[in-house]
Amino acid sequence: MDQPAPLDYRPCVGAVLFNRDGLVLVARRANFPNAEGAAGGWQLPQGGIDGAEDPRVAVFRELEEEIGTARAEIIAEHPDWLTYDLPPALVGKALHGRYRGQRQRWFALRFLGEDGDIRLDLDPHPEFDAWRWARLEELPELAVAFKRPIYEALARDFAGLAAP
Repeated sequence: MDQPAPLDYRPCVGAVLFNRDGLVLVARRANFPNAEGAAGGWQLPQGGIDGAEDPRVAVFRELEEEIGTARAEIIAEHPDWLTYDLPPALVGKALHGRYRGQRQRWFALRFLGEDGDIRLDLDPHPEFDAWRWARLEELPELAVAFKRPIYEALARDFAGLAAP
């Protein structure tokens, strides 16, 4: 009997969006409404790359889709594609069942707008139901366990950008 082909990683982008005070935007997943302080309920904006879309274009599209604004400029790009594997219980269920995890290109961006520009209510099926500004070093403790190594890398590698 033939074994099914192993699942691949979904190509994605992620945004570490810094405000003028050097804080980063984190958003609470709408499917974790009671996770006010719990790890895993909060994350950075991220999403899939469409076909041959340039990651630099994709990150602005994802910001627009997820937080209602793309008023930002790229200030750094992580040099590596960062990957995570889904926990075994989620493989075949999460990410439409087509991927084993995600392969992500992360960008640091400076937010050029005002807090009022951030609108989670523009999407009829929003991914997030709340947002706030957080310190960069808080990211790992906010992340779900299987994404924590990526958030640790981002907190370490973008630390020099956190100053106002």
